[in-house]
Amino acid sequence: MSHPIEIIIPRDPNIIIPPMILQNVTSMNSTPHNQLFDLHYLNITSSLSISIHFEIQPLNTSLAYLFIYKFDQLPQLNTSINSIDGWTLFCPLNLTNETLYKYFINNQQTSGHQSIIYGLRELNSTEMMNTCSNTLISSPPITDQRFNFTSNYQLRIYTSGCYYLDKNNQWKSDGLTVGPLTNHYETQCFSTHLTSFASGFVILPELINWNYVFANADFMKNKTIYLTVICVSVIYIILIIYARFKDKKDSEKLGVTPLPDNHQSDQYLYQIIVFTGQQQNAGTNSNVHFIVYGDNDETHIRTLADSQRRILQRGGIDPFIMAVPKSLGLLNYVRIWYDNTGQGSSSSSWFLKYIIIRDLQTMEKFYFISQCWFAVEKDDEKIERILFVAGDVEKQQFSYILSKKAYHS
Repeated sequence: MSHPIEIIIPRDPNIIIPPMILQNVTSMNSTPHNQLFDLHYLNITSSLSISIHFEIQPLNTSLAYLFIYKFDQLPQLNTSINSIDGWTLFCPLNLTNETLYKYFINNQQTSGHQSIIYGLRELNSTEMMNTCSNTLISSPPITDQRFNFTSNYQLRIYTSGCYYLDKNNQWKSDGLTVGPLTNHYETQCFSTHLTSFASGFVILPELINWNYVFANADFMKNKTIYLTVICVSVIYIILIIYARFKDKKDSEKLGVTPLPDNHQSDQYLYQIIVFTGQQQNAGTNSNVHFIVYGDNDETHIRTLADSQRRILQRGGIDPFIMAVPKSLGLLNYVRIWYDNTGQGSSSSSWFLKYIIIRDLQTMEKFYFISQCWFAVEKDDEKIERILFVAGDVEKQQFSYILSKKAYHS
């Protein structure tokens, strides 16, 4: 149709309209800045075109304001630059019954833009007299003086849109224009065609006043914030250093240690994995010796030692490689003891959970379960034990399975 059809689409009557947001602009008067306007950024990126509705409620209804905006760029208005997309005057004569100044930008104007930056400044008495009494004014009042608000104001911004369903069941907005009579309770739409229509309505959240933020960003006014950031940064750096230190310690634990008493001529290898308990003072610095007995042979006295790293510490899993002249056959038991030479109560005792010995030629594993203290002052006060190879029944015991699962986890 050549003339658009007006369509009024009501909103949900139960919708709750959020209260207006107070803009504390008078607090910026005492801070040094060179801003001519109180500027705000608004993101209007949308797949469908939207209209923008501004509602400003001055706390002093006798004041007048100049409102400017520009899409996708910073608006500038002074004696040397005039770079704005639109402007309006808010004069006391224009106040509504709700004491609101209202401004509306329809969806045809916002289409194709991602943002809008708008600014507001309070007019002085001379500007107010020259502009508000002149109904034929064609250009905004211009000044190079920074803004100075004598009273705060409240702000609410909402967006609205008019949409229809196309033949592919997709929402579209072309050919539709949001009307200036749109309010909280209904949307006014103008359309050049008829179909199924709907309207959108969004109350925008509070905006960040970047002028106020940067004008009040000095240290003395924000001691708590700056000290918090500094403390968090220092703690973070300390934790990074500590974590790096622990990473290096963890890397030292990787790998398998050949026993220092291995002979170069011995070519038959066994892997021995020693599990130390998680109990308090479970680790030891004492020398630990052992003998492995098998069907075919037995080892001489061997020592668990590593010159590069600490072993047999609390919660530790220490793998070793033991070389022997020939196969020991099926393993029967291990005789293991320690010399109690560790210094201090936390280094003299030792809690051994179990030992796993694997024949690296046949990959057969032998389990020796201990779950006992080696200490002269704990349990049965023994520092030497004989551990027989565990059978299927012993390996199925709850305490062993639970301990093994916990270590693997």
